[in-house]
Amino acid sequence: MMKAISLAVDGSRADEIELPPIFSTPFRRDLIHKVYTNLNTHRFQPKGTHPTAGMDVSADSLDPPTGHARARVARINDGGGGRRGQAGEVASVRGGRQAHPPNVLKYIHKRVNKKENRLALCSAIAASASRDLVAGRGHKVDKIRDFPIIISDQIEEISKAKDMRSLLESLNLADDVERLRQRKRRTGKPALRGRTKKEGTSVLFVVNDTSRLARAAGGFPGVSVRAARDLSVLDLAPGADPARLTAYTRGAIKHLETIKSTHLSVMEGIQ
Repeated sequence: MMKAISLAVDGSRADEIELPPIFSTPFRRDLIHKVYTNLNTHRFQPKGTHPTAGMDVSADSLDPPTGHARARVARINDGGGGRRGQAGEVASVRGGRQAHPPNVLKYIHKRVNKKENRLALCSAIAASASRDLVAGRGHKVDKIRDFPIIISDQIEEISKAKDMRSLLESLNLADDVERLRQRKRRTGKPALRGRTKKEGTSVLFVVNDTSRLARAAGGFPGVSVRAARDLSVLDLAPGADPARLTAYTRGAIKHLETIKSTHLSVMEGIQ
């Protein structure tokens, strides 16, 4: 069994606890990427055009189509207005319909196999316990001594930003949050369209009760709070890039012990 050091709210070492077998799951970057891509489609909103967009005009083709010394494309009928005699109602003309418009019936929701989803989740959780993988993702972990980061359940009582700032400093997580504040301004098309900065992601707190801590963390860039029962690959691997800097409470660790997976049963049998 793997063991880890549990930390108090002030950052001091409290005691040593045993980690559930889920932290021994092999790292599967390919599977995490696949599950993230499929789960991310569940956020998409169907979109389409109006059924008669570009066709709300009266236009007819020539009859007979030849012998008029002009193109056969449908033209707007007489009746006044600035568009009389112009091409309309068909594709490839000004104000006409689209040739292949977006359709709300398009299949954009990709399903995920339950076992694959569970294995990817376990693999993403195990990746958060590796210092090398977390550092390779770009997080500042030089001052963090122990992985995975396990904290007392007392942090769930924090409800003010000043207490949240003290917690980040005591756990040596403040450098990673400050990393996002020092991001360079974007240039080019994003800047012209008002998207001069991307927030990015920093530490993720996995707790049992998010009511207070989520409110306290709202003003810190990239800091997220998630309930252990709602934990997903989308939280642990933003952008399909696994090994996010993650801190678990002791209560969340106990909840992770209840996750059932086929590969965990095999691992327990081998042990």
